[in-house]
Amino acid sequence: MASKVRLFVDHPLGEGQSVPLSREQAHYLFGVMRLGEGAVLSLINGADGEWDAQVVKAGKKGGVLLCSVQTKPLQMPPDLWLLFAPIRKERTAFVVEKAVEMGVSRICPVQTDFTQSANRIRPDKLQAHAVEAAEQCGGTFVPPVDELAKLDRVFADWPEGRQLMFCDEVLIGDPVGLPDIQGPWAILVGPEGGFSPAERDRLRGLPFSHAVSLGPRILRADTAVVAALTVWQQALGDWA
Repeated sequence: MASKVRLFVDHPLGEGQSVPLSREQAHYLFGVMRLGEGAVLSLINGADGEWDAQVVKAGKKGGVLLCSVQTKPLQMPPDLWLLFAPIRKERTAFVVEKAVEMGVSRICPVQTDFTQSANRIRPDKLQAHAVEAAEQCGGTFVPPVDELAKLDRVFADWPEGRQLMFCDEVLIGDPVGLPDIQGPWAILVGPEGGFSPAERDRLRGLPFSHAVSLGPRILRADTAVVAALTVWQQALGDWA
């Protein structure tokens, strides 16, 4: 039976590998979850898959776990980046959590002309949300969360061969129109209020950009992220 407790650790995992715990991790396992010596839990580190580990030392300020057997190999998501304009704090956290659950390899907050919440972005906090989402959804990979970057700068450094699915609210009601192109992709979801005319013109002029509709209704920015990921995963991702 699968462990009820999954913990992300920044430490190598392998058979017979001991894993020291920080004070915060010890408090969570022994104070909140009430685990004790002999208890077994699942560990992930984003690189070595999932491992069962036994508590061999439990204390208020730390502890030690001992890895025994790998229960899942590392399962990488599709080579899909999510570019999104940050919104309110709790909704931005929701976007990060759902992106991890639905399968992305990189999370890239971008500043657009109409982005309203750029000054409140803390990548360390968003990375912590990504870790929590991976712990809870059974994932073994944690996508990195980038620093906020201006949209123009992102496109100036765009890697060759990566396609872009651009969610354009102007196309409401039109067919999705996602081309069947295999390989690395990215999804771009704009802010509340959409893209500026200048941004939309530039996006439509990029040779790797593909404008799509997300249906007949205007979606909230966080809802649009989930819808866009669903469209892409169903057509080209590991759901297909």
